[in-house]
Amino acid sequence: MSLNLSTVQIEKPEATNFILGQSHFIKTVEDMHEALVTAVPNIKFGLAFCEASGACLVRWTGTDEAMIALAKQNALALSAGHSFILFLGDGFFPINVLHAVKAVPEVVRIFCATANPTEVIIAESEQGRGILGVIDGFPSKGIEDDEGIAWRKGLLRKFGYKL
Repeated sequence: MSLNLSTVQIEKPEATNFILGQSHFIKTVEDMHEALVTAVPNIKFGLAFCEASGACLVRWTGTDEAMIALAKQNALALSAGHSFILFLGDGFFPINVLHAVKAVPEVVRIFCATANPTEVIIAESEQGRGILGVIDGFPSKGIEDDEGIAWRKGLLRKFGYKL
C-alpha cells in the first residue's frame, strides 16, 4: 500500500476568510447552514462538504453565490473525506461564527479559520484522501517588542474586540 503526500492551495480573494474542518455526516450541510444564519442574521457565506461514502459528491449550501462558488471549487480540489470548507462574505469573520460552527454536532475538527494564504497537506492512498493539516500564512520573523504590543492592542480596540 502506498501513501502519497501533496498540498492543495486554497484559491480565494486575498481578504476572504474561511474555515476548514472535518465532520462525520451528510447532515453537516443543513445543520451548519442553520447554525450560521441563526448566529449572524443576514450572513453571507458558501459552504461545501466532501461526502466520503455513497455517491461521494461535494454537497453545498449558502447565501452568497460568489462564496458558494469558492466553496465548491475548493472542496472539489481537496476531495478529502468528510471535510468541509466555509467561505465568509465581506464583513463577516470566523470569530463571529466559530463557536456556532464548533457546536454543530457533526463537526469533529477545525483545521484553520483564516484569511491568510493557506496550503492544505493531503495524504492519498488507494482508498482515498485525507487532510493531515494546514500551512496557514507565513513563518514567524521575530518576537514582538513594546511597539508591537501597542500596535496589537490598538488594533483589537479599533475593531471593537477589546474595550
